[in-house]
Amino acid sequence: MSYEGHAQDKAKILGTLGGTRGIVDSALPSITFLITFDITKNLDHSAIAALALSVVLTVIRLIRRETLQHALSGIFVVAICALIAHHTGKAKDFYLPGLIINALYAGLYLLTNLVGYPVLGLLLGPILGENLAWRKNSARKSAYTRAGWIWFGLFISRLVIQYPLYKANELNWLGTALVVMGYPLFFMAGWFTWLILRKVPTVKVVESSDLSDS
Repeated sequence: MSYEGHAQDKAKILGTLGGTRGIVDSALPSITFLITFDITKNLDHSAIAALALSVVLTVIRLIRRETLQHALSGIFVVAICALIAHHTGKAKDFYLPGLIINALYAGLYLLTNLVGYPVLGLLLGPILGENLAWRKNSARKSAYTRAGWIWFGLFISRLVIQYPLYKANELNWLGTALVVMGYPLFFMAGWFTWLILRKVPTVKVVESSDLSDS
């Protein structure tokens, strides 16, 4: 019988992976940069527009008393992107940090899966109350590993498609690829992660007090 899980577990999983807010905070500034640059052909103005939008999103989160984690990280990433593009004088370098981040995430998911400590288990275990107990349950460990391969595939596919466009200085195509491979693929990966994990019960952590009682 499959484990259907709980609604709160689903919210925790998707929230930890970034959620809708995290995607908006990271994607909209990049889209704004591309549109502004297409219109003005001015690198600095485009970078300022992207950074300004990140600040506005953060203020909105603050007013609505929502978590600032993704908004603040978005400001930091956009600021780094703007600085790199300004330093090199190349608009395409605004997207270079994103490529580097995708490479790092792909490497992280690959390495942790291969060594038997899938990063999804390390992230979600404490949040779902499992801590590292899932490592002693082959079914749960396998679920985290299989879900990890989905995310590895997401990040590596972005590199395979987007890096050649970056090298060829195809800015518009690169921006389009970022949008297409951003929202849709993220939600798809998040949803399949939930479908995999929901079928296997979370592992109950046995407390020392429980052992003594038994």
